[in-house]
Amino acid sequence: MLKEVQMSIKMEAALRDQFMAVAADRHRPAAQIIRDLMRLYIAENETPNALTAETLRKSERGEDVYSASNAADLFKQLGI
Repeated sequence: MLKEVQMSIKMEAALRDQFMAVAADRHRPAAQIIRDLMRLYIAENETPNALTAETLRKSERGEDVYSASNAADLFKQLGI
């Protein structure tokens, strides 16, 4: 069962008013938008994030692994 908790956030009145107006225009509860933003922030800042985790898995499988004699050689192989 979901346990609900309260959270308070200090912000400028104008920011709150703008946020609430946009939420109302989109017919979305402000609390749901905040939860979505929190989930997005967590996902983007997890260590390792999803992209890093997939890159590590590929490296372990030997995929997308490059050997280069120097930085210029590596950049050339990568096309950058």
